Amino acid sequence: MRHGFIKVAAVTPKVKVADTIFNTEQICQGIEEGVKEGAKVIAFPELCISGYTCGDLFLQERLLSSCREGLVKIADFTRGKDALVFAGLPFEREGKLYNVAAAVHDGEVLCLIPKTFIPSYGEFYETRYFRAGNKKPVLAAFDGKEIPFGTNILLKGEGVEGLIIGCEICEDIWAPDGPGISHALAGASLLVNLSASNETVNKDTYREMLVRSASAKLIAGYIYCSSGEGESTQDLVFGGHNMIVENGSVLAKGRRFENQTVIGDIDINRLRMERRRMNTFACGDSPDYQVIPFSLKKEETRLSRTFSCTPFVPENKEEKEKRCDEILSIQSMGLKKRLEHTGCKKVVIGVSGGLDSTLALLVSARTLDMLGTARENIIAVTMPCFGTTDRTYDNACKLTGILGAVLKEVDIREAVTVHFRDIGQSMDNHDVTYENSQARERTQVLMDIANQENAMVIGTGDMSELALGWATYNGDHMSMYGVNAGVPKTLVRHLVRYYADTCQNEKLKGILLDVLDTPVSPELLPPVDGVISQKTEDLVGPYELHDYFLYYMLRCGFEPEKIYRIARTSFAGQYDDEIILKWMKVFYKRFFSQQFKRSCLPDGPKVGSVAVSPRGDLRMPSDACVRVWMEQLEREIS
Repeated sequence: MRHGFIKVAAVTPKVKVADTIFNTEQICQGIEEGVKEGAKVIAFPELCISGYTCGDLFLQERLLSSCREGLVKIADFTRGKDALVFAGLPFEREGKLYNVAAAVHDGEVLCLIPKTFIPSYGEFYETRYFRAGNKKPVLAAFDGKEIPFGTNILLKGEGVEGLIIGCEICEDIWAPDGPGISHALAGASLLVNLSASNETVNKDTYREMLVRSASAKLIAGYIYCSSGEGESTQDLVFGGHNMIVENGSVLAKGRRFENQTVIGDIDINRLRMERRRMNTFACGDSPDYQVIPFSLKKEETRLSRTFSCTPFVPENKEEKEKRCDEILSIQSMGLKKRLEHTGCKKVVIGVSGGLDSTLALLVSARTLDMLGTARENIIAVTMPCFGTTDRTYDNACKLTGILGAVLKEVDIREAVTVHFRDIGQSMDNHDVTYENSQARERTQVLMDIANQENAMVIGTGDMSELALGWATYNGDHMSMYGVNAGVPKTLVRHLVRYYADTCQNEKLKGILLDVLDTPVSPELLPPVDGVISQKTEDLVGPYELHDYFLYYMLRCGFEPEKIYRIARTSFAGQYDDEIILKWMKVFYKRFFSQQFKRSCLPDGPKVGSVAVSPRGDLRMPSDACVRVWMEQLEREIS
């Protein structure tokens, strides 16, 4: 449970209708299996001790008393086991029968939580037997003790910060104002649903949508456990549709019609961070709730969930293509509005033959098509200097021609040489002044041409470069509208690839593929034997690592040691632990020290859930200290 991960399980045992002895044995076996897998919260289906399909047998005293006997055995079985268990049974209190979930831990029944919404429609007729549960907890007699009984009960895991569990039963999630909503608003970060939802055609799709929606809306983890094989098939079939969901994302789910144990790792810390971030989530104490503590041993959870190496890029091909088309539309619509508002008819772009300027050029072409304006209004400026190679120069020129833009070449070698002479910079001193002077000269050229043409300079820098501060201040850092400002480098590559794959022009496709194959470089240092000598990723590290760090730091709020932990798994076999740690240190140092560049960014559209605009997502002081982040890297990891 270190770093907030807690392993949970949804277990659908085989049952025999009304055979509480058999069912109790199966539940105990399921507990054993869940504990063996490291699960700390284990859920079983609705009325699993008796079976959901008992019908009028629910009115029989023998069934009810045998269910209580079964629950005592289940409680005794949990003694010494480090897990909280939920199991369903019919329970009589003061002459009324309730459909309840029993919460059991370390030999004790902690509470009984009754079902709120009792269905009596279609194939359901539970009102024939059961009453709706009371909200405010009262005491109920069980096994010689008085225990809390009511829906407004939360279970708090001591030793696991933020782990607060609420429980609801089947129909409760289908109702418009189910108890899960109240539980979450009272502080529950993990919801458990004991269900007996039968199968009909396509019902599983709707059921999954309900669970995902509830989890997302309530910013909670959700364990959904449903009845399966063994229930009566007199009129219905139950499929055991189990799901582990976190904030709308399905972490694990079972195959229907196979009684399974489904395991998942809920990240409580991430849920806490998301609730902190979304200030419209009005979570607070409720006087009507009773909080029952239970203890769990603090240990490192063996993770079964995985974390994508490319969190900004969907792994599914269809979803990736949809995402790429949507982002290109967002970028184009942003630029379209800016051009319409300013009255600019033309755009100016510095084209280098690299990925970022290629994407900006493609977006500009798409924008002018949307405006119904000729592409000749795109002025693509190539500005060769000391580091320009034939490969990138040729690609920039060819790409401009095929897209129908106007190519303008301004060789800046002489201007930069004169500038070096003016400031006393040696041509042989290839330091940061040597590099940045070229970048600033290019920006001056673009701005002045834009003035001549009454045009707008389109920025080409991407979000990954902004995160690392890999831009020349008041050089390529500056533009009049930055179409790539919200796009991380790993996604830039896929956007260009998508454009190549979907375009009808084979020549254009060939150029785009060669751009994709070209090493990322600012080309500010002289080439060696005509080949790029300055490779960005050799200097600041692999962008796939930096984008990974960026996503899990900003979007998820993970601390350095947690990011390092999951990165070692995500990039196993690709990067050694020492390499990951090395570039993590570079990332944190640069991210904090370079905020001043992000504090004065040009306008640009946000395209995803992570952005670094000082006007929107990242209100960070330029002189914030990185010390406590680096201290953890040095102390906990090194």
